[in-house]
Amino acid sequence: MQYFNNILETIGDTPLIKLNKITKSVNSEVFVKVESFNPGNSVKDRMAVKMIEDAEKDGKINPGGTIVEGTSGNTGMGLALAAIIKGYKLICVSNDKQSKEKFDVLRAMGAKVIVCPTNVDASDPRSYYSVSKRISQETKNSWYVNQYDNPSNAIAHYESTGPEIWKQTDGKIDHFLVGVGTGGTISGVGKFLKEKKPSVKVWGIDTYGSVFKKYHETGIFDENEIYPYSTEGIGEDILPKNVDFDVIDHFEKVTDKDAAIYTRKLAREEGIFAGNSCGAAIAGVIQLKENFKKNEVVVALLHDSGSRYIGKIYNDDWMKEKGFI
Repeated sequence: MQYFNNILETIGDTPLIKLNKITKSVNSEVFVKVESFNPGNSVKDRMAVKMIEDAEKDGKINPGGTIVEGTSGNTGMGLALAAIIKGYKLICVSNDKQSKEKFDVLRAMGAKVIVCPTNVDASDPRSYYSVSKRISQETKNSWYVNQYDNPSNAIAHYESTGPEIWKQTDGKIDHFLVGVGTGGTISGVGKFLKEKKPSVKVWGIDTYGSVFKKYHETGIFDENEIYPYSTEGIGEDILPKNVDFDVIDHFEKVTDKDAAIYTRKLAREEGIFAGNSCGAAIAGVIQLKENFKKNEVVVALLHDSGSRYIGKIYNDDWMKEKGFI
């Protein structure tokens, strides 16, 4: 009999798929690492389980304890899967920018979901950063994950995602692109790839309203860069410790509109039903195409599934309301 002992064993070994239509204007071959094939439908499954397992080894979480985390949704789903299998309770704190589908899925998986306002400063007691910390302090036998600063986040991608991409491209990869939020994926994958092949370029996809690009280029944390945006899962108004700016060669900003349009294009032109930040990554590939030479191999990582954006990106009324179509 061929089987897995539990759902967590199915995480990883996601496919690398060549794009054929959407990137016709790009000289290089463009491939996507499609992370929606993970059981929780996102790349975050990898680091969620790694962070919990490392916390168990360090004695930070005890049997029957409560996991507390601030999440835009995908990390929460990975944590929910692990909590179910390992017997923990889970409290997810998020903000009201995220899609309703994400909250519904988390609740369906047994998590308690607390929604905070988006348009407040990170240090505001109402922000989802502050609320998640407070809840962890007030809850007995609990552990605050803190994916932004937890080193196990980036280590998970150094140990799994990076080696998979290296193997799948037979070491021929020249460029790696991914949307940056907590920084774990780009830092872990980028570190691994550059150790294997120092010439690999690592491109971070950022969004307007986020501080990453200016900070990377000037070393200045400019609060004037911070304002509300609709693209989910990438960009930040803080500087997570997991963002290794030395590994990243360049940040490219993508508009909310282009992220949404290219998310839909992925579905209609490539049959890849992907999430909001995935469209941003592909728009980034198009914007950066002058940097990619013929015969080079470009890999963009697609974070999650389109199933979490049915009421937004894949809803004509929402898209018209935003002025995107």
